[in-house]
Amino acid sequence: MDSNIMHTVCNDRFAKYIGAEIVKAEPGYAVVEMEITDNHMNGLNIVQAIFTLADFAFAAASNNNGIVTVGVNANISYLKSPEGSRLTAVARELKAGRKICHYDVEVNDGNADLVAKVHFTGYRKK
Repeated sequence: MDSNIMHTVCNDRFAKYIGAEIVKAEPGYAVVEMEITDNHMNGLNIVQAIFTLADFAFAAASNNNGIVTVGVNANISYLKSPEGSRLTAVARELKAGRKICHYDVEVNDGNADLVAKVHFTGYRKK
């Protein structure tokens, strides 16, 4: 693990602002959690921070191997409105080549129900 890259990921100011915390991170895998507050709700009283949490989990998992990786594409499917007071995002590497990698991230609510799935394509910089 390149500590400089993970230091950068861990100091993500927006992730800190929304309260996202890395629970576990290793090459190709990460778990990130967030307590849901009123600040995360949109005008329809629906949690707005689901994608951001998934993106942060992708960053923690894909950058943990010492190669700077940035997202170049993401496709999210929202499956249900979250219940409970926490969200958990789990990122898993599907395939990583020299330049391109693919990750799936599942976001679960406080009842452990799947609320969203995201597929990320990342570009691995030298």
